[in-house]
Amino acid sequence: MPEDKDELRRELRQRRRDFVVSSDVCQLRVHTIVMARLAIEAADKANSIACYLANPFEVDAMPIMQLACARGIETALPYIVARDEPMRFLRWRPEDKLVTGPFGIPQPKQDAPEIEPEAIIAPLLGFDRKGNRLGQGGGFYDRAFMRHSAAARIGLAWSVQEADVLPVDSWDEPLHAIITDRERIDF
Repeated sequence: MPEDKDELRRELRQRRRDFVVSSDVCQLRVHTIVMARLAIEAADKANSIACYLANPFEVDAMPIMQLACARGIETALPYIVARDEPMRFLRWRPEDKLVTGPFGIPQPKQDAPEIEPEAIIAPLLGFDRKGNRLGQGGGFYDRAFMRHSAAARIGLAWSVQEADVLPVDSWDEPLHAIITDRERIDF
């Protein structure tokens, strides 16, 4: 496993891409539905959950949003203004409209109410058995984890994204749980 974070990100992106491309679409869908149930359980009775909209190779978090809405849990998505601004979580439900954010990522309209999430479901490129998470490198989720320190931090990943050990910097915030297509890991 490379020690350089950028090289490690490239390797983990490729693993994730290879896994998704070689997997049966129906099987991946089944995994995401099971993972949604496990994520809601890991959120441990949270009344508000922040999720994300997945790119084509990330674990689809939409089933979590749908299950949370069906259970009356308030849901939100990230809202980003600029790289140096904190990521906020604005209320969003699957029937709400989205706008394109500064990085081309769909996000809620800026007038949607901001929520204080009790659980944050985060995408990731890699994870290890100590709860460490390797993200895209922008630091948005680590800053959000610090800003919402009482929130349960839950990562979603395919099992192939596991690393033996991840390099950790002082600003990296560990997760409380990781949900994969094979298991739920609690820390």
